Amino acid sequence: MQRIAFRMKLMAGCEAEYKRRHAAIWPELAALLKENGVCDYSIFLDEETNTLFAVQRQVDDLSSQDLGSNPLMQRWWAYMADMMETNADNSPVSIPLTEVFYMP
Repeated sequence: MQRIAFRMKLMAGCEAEYKRRHAAIWPELAALLKENGVCDYSIFLDEETNTLFAVQRQVDDLSSQDLGSNPLMQRWWAYMADMMETNADNSPVSIPLTEVFYMP
């Protein structure tokens, strides 16, 4: 199992709505992630910069960002696109981060 981290950008003023939507994550989306080996998934917010910092464990080499061809993931991205910096396909602009320290 490996851990990956990436950052995304939230639009100013969207913090509460972003939290609300994730608190009510679609059960079928959570199932899709788990079925594809994504687990222990956390997203943190730096409120000074509106930067989202995500960490997830994955069984295979797939991350949540690799499920873009799935219609359910495309629907979620479209649902979230009004609050985030996105690519042309509505996927969030996601910058991979390099781990420099880990203490298990």
